[in-house]
Amino acid sequence: MKKKIFSALFFVLAILSAAAYAAPKPKVVIYTSMYEDVIEAMSETMKEKFPDYDIEFFYGGTGTLQAKVNAEREAKKLGCDMLMVADPSYSLELKELGLLHKYVTKEADKLGLEYDPEGYWYPVRNLNMVLAFNPEKFKREDLPKSFKDFAYDENLKGYISMPNPLTSGTALVALSALKNKYGYEYFDKLGENKVMVESGSVALTKLETGECKVVMILEESVLKKREEEGSSLEVIYPEDGVICVPSPIMTIKDEWSANKNSKICEELTEWFLSPEGQKYIVKGWMHSVLKNPPAIPYDSIQTSKIFEQAMPVDWAQCLAERAELRTNFEERVKK
Repeated sequence: MKKKIFSALFFVLAILSAAAYAAPKPKVVIYTSMYEDVIEAMSETMKEKFPDYDIEFFYGGTGTLQAKVNAEREAKKLGCDMLMVADPSYSLELKELGLLHKYVTKEADKLGLEYDPEGYWYPVRNLNMVLAFNPEKFKREDLPKSFKDFAYDENLKGYISMPNPLTSGTALVALSALKNKYGYEYFDKLGENKVMVESGSVALTKLETGECKVVMILEESVLKKREEEGSSLEVIYPEDGVICVPSPIMTIKDEWSANKNSKICEELTEWFLSPEGQKYIVKGWMHSVLKNPPAIPYDSIQTSKIFEQAMPVDWAQCLAERAELRTNFEERVKK
Protein backbone atom coordinates (compact mmCIF):
# COMPACT_ATOMS: atom_id res chain seq x y z
CA MET A 1 0.00 0.00 0.00
CA LYS A 2 2.80 2.36 0.95
CA LYS A 3 4.55 1.60 -2.32
CA LYS A 4 1.39 2.49 -4.24
CA ILE A 5 0.99 5.79 -2.35
CA PHE A 6 4.66 6.63 -2.90
CA SER A 7 4.38 5.80 -6.60
CA ALA A 8 1.25 7.96 -6.91
CA LEU A 9 2.91 10.91 -5.15
CA PHE A 10 6.00 10.53 -7.30
CA PHE A 11 3.83 10.49 -10.44
CA VAL A 12 1.94 13.66 -9.36
CA LEU A 13 5.18 15.47 -8.52
CA ALA A 14 6.65 14.46 -11.87
CA ILE A 15 3.61 15.87 -13.67
CA LEU A 16 3.73 19.10 -11.68
CA SER A 17 7.44 19.45 -12.31
CA ALA A 18 7.00 18.87 -16.02
CA ALA A 19 4.14 21.37 -16.14
CA ALA A 20 6.23 23.97 -14.34
CA TYR A 21 9.12 23.34 -16.70
CA ALA A 22 6.85 23.67 -19.74
CA ALA A 23 5.16 26.86 -18.51
CA PRO A 24 5.92 29.71 -20.89
CA LYS A 25 8.13 32.53 -19.67
CA PRO A 26 6.58 35.99 -19.24
CA LYS A 27 6.96 37.70 -22.62
CA VAL A 28 7.87 41.26 -23.59
CA VAL A 29 7.81 42.47 -27.20
CA ILE A 30 9.86 45.57 -28.03
CA TYR A 31 9.30 47.53 -31.24
CA THR A 32 12.55 49.29 -32.13
CA SER A 33 14.28 51.13 -34.97
CA MET A 34 17.79 50.14 -33.84
CA TYR A 35 20.04 48.38 -36.33
CA GLU A 36 19.20 44.70 -36.65
CA ASP A 37 22.75 43.56 -35.85
CA VAL A 38 22.73 45.76 -32.72
CA ILE A 39 19.39 44.21 -31.75
CA GLU A 40 20.84 40.74 -32.29
CA ALA A 41 23.80 41.46 -30.01
CA MET A 42 21.57 43.05 -27.41
CA SER A 43 19.14 40.11 -27.56
CA GLU A 44 21.92 37.70 -26.64
CA THR A 45 22.97 39.92 -23.73
CA MET A 46 19.42 40.23 -22.44
CA LYS A 47 18.88 36.46 -22.61
CA GLU A 48 21.78 36.12 -20.20
CA LYS A 49 20.75 39.08 -18.05
CA PHE A 50 17.04 38.18 -17.88
CA PRO A 51 16.84 34.37 -18.28
CA ASP A 52 13.35 34.20 -16.75
CA TYR A 53 11.78 36.41 -19.45
CA ASP A 54 11.11 35.91 -23.14
CA ILE A 55 12.23 39.20 -24.69
CA GLU A 56 11.46 39.64 -28.38
CA PHE A 57 12.57 42.56 -30.59
CA PHE A 58 10.67 43.62 -33.70
CA TYR A 59 12.63 45.85 -36.08
CA GLY A 60 11.28 48.62 -38.32
CA GLY A 61 11.99 52.22 -39.27
CA THR A 62 10.26 54.77 -37.05
CA GLY A 63 7.75 55.68 -39.77
CA THR A 64 6.98 52.00 -40.37
CA LEU A 65 6.50 51.36 -36.65
CA GLN A 66 4.27 54.40 -36.31
CA ALA A 67 2.06 53.07 -39.11
CA LYS A 68 2.00 49.64 -37.45
CA VAL A 69 1.01 51.09 -34.08
CA ASN A 70 -1.70 53.23 -35.71
CA ALA A 71 -3.18 50.15 -37.38
CA GLU A 72 -3.04 48.20 -34.12
CA ARG A 73 -4.76 51.03 -32.26
CA GLU A 74 -7.76 50.50 -34.51
CA ALA A 75 -7.93 46.95 -33.17
CA LYS A 76 -7.67 48.28 -29.58
CA LYS A 77 -4.60 46.13 -28.94
CA LEU A 78 -0.94 46.80 -29.68
CA GLY A 79 1.48 44.06 -30.65
CA CYS A 80 4.21 45.40 -28.37
CA ASP A 81 4.87 46.09 -24.70
CA MET A 82 7.69 48.61 -25.18
CA LEU A 83 8.82 51.04 -27.88
CA MET A 84 12.33 52.29 -28.66
CA VAL A 85 11.95 54.51 -31.71
CA ALA A 86 14.00 57.36 -33.12
CA ASP A 87 11.65 60.36 -33.07
CA PRO A 88 11.21 61.87 -29.55
CA SER A 89 8.13 63.79 -30.66
CA TYR A 90 6.34 60.45 -31.11
CA SER A 91 6.48 59.91 -27.35
CA LEU A 92 4.56 63.17 -26.92
CA GLU A 93 1.85 61.86 -29.24
CA LEU A 94 1.53 58.50 -27.50
CA LYS A 95 1.38 60.21 -24.11
CA GLU A 96 -1.44 62.45 -25.35
CA LEU A 97 -3.29 59.38 -26.63
CA GLY A 98 -3.06 57.78 -23.17
CA LEU A 99 -1.15 54.71 -24.37
CA LEU A 100 1.90 54.99 -22.14
CA HIS A 101 2.61 53.48 -18.73
CA LYS A 102 3.87 55.91 -16.09
CA TYR A 103 7.04 54.90 -14.27
CA VAL A 104 9.65 56.98 -12.44
CA THR A 105 13.09 55.44 -12.94
CA LYS A 106 15.78 55.41 -10.27
CA GLU A 107 18.25 56.50 -12.98
CA ALA A 108 16.51 59.84 -13.69
CA ASP A 109 19.05 62.05 -11.90
CA LYS A 110 21.87 60.48 -13.94
CA LEU A 111 20.33 61.36 -17.31
CA GLY A 112 21.99 64.16 -19.25
CA LEU A 113 19.06 64.70 -21.62
CA GLU A 114 15.46 65.82 -21.33
CA TYR A 115 12.88 63.27 -20.17
CA ASP A 116 9.23 63.26 -19.20
CA PRO A 117 9.07 64.41 -15.55
CA GLU A 118 5.93 62.31 -15.01
CA GLY A 119 7.79 59.19 -16.14
CA TYR A 120 6.06 58.36 -19.42
CA TRP A 121 9.25 58.28 -21.53
CA TYR A 122 13.02 58.55 -21.18
CA PRO A 123 15.88 59.00 -23.65
CA VAL A 124 17.71 55.71 -24.12
CA ARG A 125 20.19 56.51 -26.93
CA ASN A 126 21.39 59.64 -28.65
CA LEU A 127 21.53 59.58 -32.44
CA ASN A 128 23.33 62.29 -34.40
CA MET A 129 22.54 63.44 -37.92
CA VAL A 130 25.79 64.52 -39.58
CA LEU A 131 27.44 64.68 -43.01
CA ALA A 132 29.94 62.16 -44.40
CA PHE A 133 32.38 61.92 -47.31
CA ASN A 134 35.04 59.72 -48.87
CA PRO A 135 38.56 61.22 -48.58
CA GLU A 136 39.80 58.76 -51.20
CA LYS A 137 37.51 60.39 -53.78
CA PHE A 138 37.16 64.03 -52.73
CA LYS A 139 39.03 66.58 -50.62
CA ARG A 140 37.40 67.77 -47.40
CA GLU A 141 38.19 71.41 -48.24
CA ASP A 142 36.08 71.12 -51.41
CA LEU A 143 33.04 69.85 -49.54
CA PRO A 144 30.38 71.51 -47.36
CA LYS A 145 31.21 72.35 -43.77
CA SER A 146 27.56 72.85 -42.81
CA PHE A 147 24.07 71.55 -43.47
CA LYS A 148 23.35 74.85 -45.21
CA ASP A 149 26.19 74.34 -47.69
CA PHE A 150 24.95 70.78 -48.27
CA ALA A 151 21.73 72.15 -49.78
CA TYR A 152 22.90 75.52 -51.18
CA ASP A 153 26.25 74.62 -52.83
CA GLU A 154 25.46 74.23 -56.55
CA ASN A 155 28.73 72.34 -57.11
CA LEU A 156 27.12 69.43 -55.30
CA LYS A 157 24.12 69.19 -57.65
CA GLY A 158 23.30 65.55 -58.30
CA TYR A 159 26.02 64.34 -55.91
CA ILE A 160 24.24 64.44 -52.54
CA SER A 161 22.03 61.98 -50.68
CA MET A 162 19.82 61.94 -47.60
CA PRO A 163 17.48 59.53 -45.74
CA ASN A 164 13.73 59.53 -46.37
CA PRO A 165 11.70 61.48 -43.75
CA LEU A 166 8.56 59.65 -44.86
CA THR A 167 9.92 56.50 -43.21
CA SER A 168 12.85 57.65 -41.03
CA GLY A 169 12.15 59.37 -37.72
CA THR A 170 15.64 60.88 -37.49
CA ALA A 171 15.36 62.28 -41.03
CA LEU A 172 12.05 63.92 -40.12
CA VAL A 173 13.59 65.45 -36.99
CA ALA A 174 16.49 66.76 -39.09
CA LEU A 175 14.12 68.40 -41.55
CA SER A 176 12.16 69.99 -38.70
CA ALA A 177 15.33 71.50 -37.24
CA LEU A 178 16.59 72.67 -40.65
CA LYS A 179 13.22 74.18 -41.54
CA ASN A 180 13.21 76.14 -38.28
CA LYS A 181 16.72 77.42 -38.99
CA TYR A 182 16.52 78.12 -42.74
CA GLY A 183 12.83 78.04 -43.62
CA TYR A 184 11.13 75.96 -46.29
CA GLU A 185 13.56 77.48 -48.77
CA TYR A 186 15.96 74.79 -47.51
CA PHE A 187 13.64 72.15 -48.98
CA ASP A 188 13.60 74.00 -52.30
CA LYS A 189 17.39 74.07 -52.37
CA LEU A 190 17.57 70.33 -51.66
CA GLY A 191 15.27 69.79 -54.63
CA GLU A 192 17.26 72.12 -56.88
CA ASN A 193 20.47 70.33 -55.89
CA LYS A 194 18.88 67.02 -56.97
CA VAL A 195 19.33 65.31 -53.60
CA MET A 196 18.92 61.54 -53.78
CA VAL A 197 16.58 60.10 -51.14
CA GLU A 198 17.63 56.63 -50.10
CA SER A 199 18.68 54.34 -47.28
CA GLY A 200 21.91 54.84 -45.36
CA SER A 201 23.45 51.66 -46.76
CA VAL A 202 22.85 52.80 -50.35
CA ALA A 203 24.22 56.27 -49.57
CA LEU A 204 27.40 54.83 -48.06
CA THR A 205 27.93 52.63 -51.10
CA LYS A 206 27.62 55.69 -53.34
CA LEU A 207 30.21 57.49 -51.23
CA GLU A 208 32.58 54.59 -51.74
CA THR A 209 32.07 54.53 -55.52
CA GLY A 210 32.19 58.30 -55.88
CA GLU A 211 28.58 58.58 -57.08
CA CYS A 212 28.02 60.91 -54.10
CA LYS A 213 30.36 63.60 -52.86
CA VAL A 214 28.69 64.02 -49.49
CA VAL A 215 25.67 62.53 -47.73
CA MET A 216 23.42 63.45 -44.81
CA ILE A 217 23.45 60.41 -42.56
CA LEU A 218 23.45 59.15 -38.99
CA GLU A 219 26.89 59.22 -37.39
CA GLU A 220 26.48 55.62 -36.19
CA SER A 221 26.24 54.35 -39.79
CA VAL A 222 29.69 55.75 -40.61
CA LEU A 223 31.29 54.68 -37.32
CA LYS A 224 29.94 51.15 -37.74
CA LYS A 225 31.46 50.90 -41.22
CA ARG A 226 34.80 52.27 -40.00
CA GLU A 227 35.08 49.78 -37.17
CA GLU A 228 33.68 46.67 -38.84
CA GLU A 229 35.09 47.13 -42.34
CA GLY A 230 38.06 49.45 -41.85
CA SER A 231 36.33 51.97 -44.13
CA SER A 232 38.03 55.29 -44.87
CA LEU A 233 34.71 57.18 -44.92
CA GLU A 234 34.76 60.16 -42.55
CA VAL A 235 32.22 62.14 -40.57
CA ILE A 236 31.79 65.88 -41.01
CA TYR A 237 30.33 67.46 -37.87
CA PRO A 238 28.47 70.44 -39.42
CA GLU A 239 29.45 73.93 -38.27
CA ASP A 240 25.80 74.95 -38.02
CA GLY A 241 25.22 72.15 -35.53
CA VAL A 242 24.88 68.40 -35.32
CA ILE A 243 21.20 67.43 -35.14
CA CYS A 244 20.88 65.35 -31.95
CA VAL A 245 17.99 62.93 -31.66
CA PRO A 246 17.61 61.57 -28.08
CA SER A 247 15.50 58.54 -28.92
CA PRO A 248 12.96 57.51 -26.27
CA ILE A 249 12.14 54.28 -24.50
CA MET A 250 8.46 53.87 -23.57
CA THR A 251 6.29 51.24 -21.90
CA ILE A 252 2.75 50.61 -23.14
CA LYS A 253 -0.11 50.53 -20.64
CA ASP A 254 -1.19 47.01 -19.72
CA GLU A 255 -4.69 47.52 -21.13
CA TRP A 256 -3.14 48.29 -24.54
CA SER A 257 -0.02 46.11 -24.47
CA ALA A 258 0.56 42.70 -26.04
CA ASN A 259 1.43 40.81 -22.86
CA LYS A 260 0.46 43.03 -19.92
CA ASN A 261 3.89 42.82 -18.28
CA SER A 262 4.52 46.46 -17.39
CA LYS A 263 6.40 45.55 -14.21
CA ILE A 264 8.91 43.57 -16.26
CA CYS A 265 9.14 46.53 -18.66
CA GLU A 266 10.05 48.74 -15.69
CA GLU A 267 12.86 46.33 -14.85
CA LEU A 268 14.11 46.41 -18.44
CA THR A 269 13.95 50.22 -18.49
CA GLU A 270 16.14 50.37 -15.40
CA TRP A 271 18.71 48.18 -17.12
CA PHE A 272 18.69 50.12 -20.40
CA LEU A 273 19.26 53.40 -18.54
CA SER A 274 21.94 52.01 -16.21
CA PRO A 275 25.67 52.39 -16.94
CA GLU A 276 25.76 48.68 -17.86
CA GLY A 277 22.88 48.97 -20.33
CA GLN A 278 24.31 52.16 -21.80
CA LYS A 279 27.59 50.36 -22.55
CA TYR A 280 25.67 48.25 -25.07
CA ILE A 281 24.16 51.39 -26.60
CA VAL A 282 27.68 52.78 -27.07
CA LYS A 283 28.88 49.46 -28.52
CA GLY A 284 26.15 49.95 -31.11
CA TRP A 285 27.90 53.19 -32.23
CA MET A 286 25.32 55.39 -30.50
CA HIS A 287 25.97 57.95 -27.77
CA SER A 288 24.98 57.39 -24.16
CA VAL A 289 22.27 59.54 -22.56
CA LEU A 290 24.02 59.65 -19.17
CA LYS A 291 25.63 62.78 -17.71
CA ASN A 292 28.79 60.74 -17.21
CA PRO A 293 28.85 58.40 -20.23
CA PRO A 294 30.54 55.02 -19.70
CA ALA A 295 32.38 55.59 -23.01
CA ILE A 296 31.99 57.18 -26.44
CA PRO A 297 31.28 55.28 -29.65
CA TYR A 298 34.20 54.02 -31.73
CA ASP A 299 36.07 56.84 -33.50
CA SER A 300 33.59 59.52 -32.41
CA ILE A 301 34.17 62.85 -30.67
CA GLN A 302 33.21 63.51 -27.06
CA THR A 303 29.46 63.40 -26.43
CA SER A 304 29.63 66.72 -24.53
CA LYS A 305 31.17 68.41 -27.58
CA ILE A 306 28.31 67.21 -29.77
CA PHE A 307 25.75 68.56 -27.31
CA GLU A 308 27.53 71.94 -27.19
CA GLN A 309 27.19 72.44 -30.95
CA ALA A 310 23.79 70.81 -31.41
CA MET A 311 21.15 72.49 -33.60
CA PRO A 312 17.99 73.21 -31.56
CA VAL A 313 14.93 71.01 -32.11
CA ASP A 314 11.41 71.95 -30.98
CA TRP A 315 9.86 68.56 -30.24
CA ALA A 316 6.30 69.79 -29.76
CA GLN A 317 6.51 71.69 -33.05
CA CYS A 318 8.02 68.66 -34.76
CA LEU A 319 4.97 66.65 -33.71
CA ALA A 320 2.48 69.35 -34.68
CA GLU A 321 4.05 69.86 -38.11
CA ARG A 322 4.79 66.23 -38.96
CA ALA A 323 2.24 65.99 -41.79
CA GLU A 324 3.14 69.46 -43.07
CA LEU A 325 6.84 68.61 -43.17
CA ARG A 326 6.23 65.41 -45.09
CA THR A 327 3.93 67.14 -47.58
CA ASN A 328 6.44 69.93 -48.21
CA PHE A 329 9.20 67.37 -48.62
CA GLU A 330 7.23 65.49 -51.27
CA GLU A 331 6.25 68.69 -53.08
CA ARG A 332 9.57 70.57 -52.88
CA VAL A 333 12.24 67.88 -52.70
CA LYS A 334 10.89 64.70 -54.32
CA LYS A 335 9.03 66.56 -57.07
